[in-house]
Amino acid sequence: MPVETTLLLLVLPAYLLGSIPFGLVVGKSKGIDVRTAGSGNIGATNVGRLLGKKYFFVVFFLDLLKSFIPMLIASALVQRVPPAQRDAHVYLHWLLVGFAAVLGHMFSVFLKFKGGKGVATSAGVMLGLVPYYTLPGLVAILIFMPVFFATRYVSLSSMIGACTFPIAYVAIGEALGWNITGSQLPLLIFAIVMALLIVYRHRANIQRLLAGTENRFVKKA
Repeated sequence: MPVETTLLLLVLPAYLLGSIPFGLVVGKSKGIDVRTAGSGNIGATNVGRLLGKKYFFVVFFLDLLKSFIPMLIASALVQRVPPAQRDAHVYLHWLLVGFAAVLGHMFSVFLKFKGGKGVATSAGVMLGLVPYYTLPGLVAILIFMPVFFATRYVSLSSMIGACTFPIAYVAIGEALGWNITGSQLPLLIFAIVMALLIVYRHRANIQRLLAGTENRFVKKA
C-alpha cells in the first residue's frame, strides 16, 4: 500500500483524537464546567486560571499529545520513503494527519464543532514533524516566552509565536537549503494557514486586548 494511502487512513482517527475535550474533562472532574466559567474556553489557559497552574500543564500536555501521537505514527511511515523520493504529495498527506488533529481540537465533533484555540495541539504537530517544523518551532517558543513574561498575556504571546513560526520556517529553510517552494511547499502553506487559524480563533481576545479588558495569567492564590 502506498504511504500516501496509509497516511490518509490516519486522518479520521487523528481528527477524533483531536476532538477529545481534555480541558472540559479535567474541569468536570473538579466540579467545574469550563465552558461556563472564566473565559468559557476549554483550553489549558482557562483551566489554569480556574483550577491552578498544575492543571494548566496537565491540559496543555494532553492537548499536545492529541496531535503528537498521530504525527509520530505518520512520521514513522514517512521515514520509509527515502528523502530524495518524497514529493509534495508525501508532505501533504503527512500534514493532513496533524491538521486533522488540530481541526478536531478547534471544531470538536463532541462539542457540536466548537473547541479550543489550537495552540497546544499545533505544538504537537511541530514536535512530530522533525526537523522541518521542530527548528522553527523552537524559534517561535523563544519569541513566545519573553512576550509572555513581559505582558502575562497568553493570547498575545500565542499569536505572536504563531505568526513567527512561518517566518522562521522560511528563514531556516533558506539557510539550510530546504526545497521550501518545491516539494516542501505544503509545509510552508500549512505553517501560514495554522498561524492564521490561531489568530482567527483569538479574535475575541484581540477585541479584549484592544479594549484593555483581557485577563492576564497570574498565579492562583
